[in-house]
Amino acid sequence: MKEREIALFVLMDIFEEGAYNNIILRKTLNKHSELTSVQRAFITELVNGTLRNLINIDYVIDQFSKTKTDKMKPFILNNLRVAVYQILYMDKIPVSAACNEAVILAKKRSFSSLSGFVNGVLRNIARNKDSIEYPKDKTKALALKYSYPEWLIKYWLKEMSFEDGEKVCASFAQPPRLSVCVNTTKLSKNELKNKFSDEGIAVDSDTLLDNSLYIYRTSNIAESRCYKEGLFHIMDESSMLAVKIMAPLKNSVVADVCSAPGGKSFAIAEYMGDSGKVYSRDIYSHKIELIEEGAKRLGLKSIKAEIKDAAEIDNELKADYVLVDAPCSGFGLVRKKPDIKYNKVYEDIEELSALQRKILAASSVMVKEGGILVYSTCTISHKENIENVKWFCREYGFTPEDISKYLPENMSCDTAEKGYIQLLPHEYGTDGFFIARMRKNG
Repeated sequence: MKEREIALFVLMDIFEEGAYNNIILRKTLNKHSELTSVQRAFITELVNGTLRNLINIDYVIDQFSKTKTDKMKPFILNNLRVAVYQILYMDKIPVSAACNEAVILAKKRSFSSLSGFVNGVLRNIARNKDSIEYPKDKTKALALKYSYPEWLIKYWLKEMSFEDGEKVCASFAQPPRLSVCVNTTKLSKNELKNKFSDEGIAVDSDTLLDNSLYIYRTSNIAESRCYKEGLFHIMDESSMLAVKIMAPLKNSVVADVCSAPGGKSFAIAEYMGDSGKVYSRDIYSHKIELIEEGAKRLGLKSIKAEIKDAAEIDNELKADYVLVDAPCSGFGLVRKKPDIKYNKVYEDIEELSALQRKILAASSVMVKEGGILVYSTCTISHKENIENVKWFCREYGFTPEDISKYLPENMSCDTAEKGYIQLLPHEYGTDGFFIARMRKNG
């Protein structure tokens, strides 16, 4: 009961107060120190799973309720949403438990008069969950089944086949795995794996990269000895691949112009054996503090955190390598931040593309002649990705460089020779991510 109630009120904060799901969830769990790791994981799954599947959940409720979702009291609606998520998506939860707990919560919060309504809707859905009808229009049906705004599905289907679009949506519907980047200045991947195992943390070392691991069964990774000793930092393999594609030589000068919270800067420093200098930049002082704290924990001396606006030209610093991990629509992170797909509109892509071009233009000045600029985003969007790369090379004297030799042996990509890769989540289990490598002419 307690877990469902906590999850319900986190969702209320998200929908009624506009709170970010990852922030309010973390704050709420921190307040409840009495919760076990299993309870924390259950609450997290209830919240994020409900968010990932919100449009479909509301669609299903509307099929079986005379009172439609847009007319329901917020508490009743979110109570139903949490229960319907369990009924439709959590096979190990008995239907009776999901229904009964929702009824009890309604009574507990002074909605006794609506407890019969809650019970009736949920029982009806449970009886008919395998025969729910969707529109015959394939695009509309895809948007409803996987809970995406229809405009985004249409946008993606201009870039990929319907089959790939469906695979992307299905992959994003799965809970994310926790990927970590090994601090190779301190130990090897295998050594970290053994240390995790000693702490009782489950590890999967079958990964794309030789400095990555996936870990499981840990409620608060920051409390682990390995974390406190600075042996790793949390980072998706797609982001690690951006650093591998950059491949900075030892003792190089590198600028990471949109670096917060610092993961790629740390990985760059580790790649170079903590030699050279990594200028890790952001526009907010509190994020600079996070970068400095992270570098200190990891024992990285080559990181220099600076407050700088990436969209403004810096004529003083000349770098061998520049990383532009640009602000973007973030559609590659839907598994981890499911509210993204509901909070963005197409006009955001237009605005972000313009900002990305401004940052690329400013960053071009910083790259030494013959130097490398790597451009990356955590989204799936031609306008923010390959269209920006083509524009940038045409306008600022850069040439795309074949990235085939930097890719893992078990990764194939038909655009690698053209200098870029678009990672889709169903291909290798990573975030949706874009990476391009370009060399400055001269």
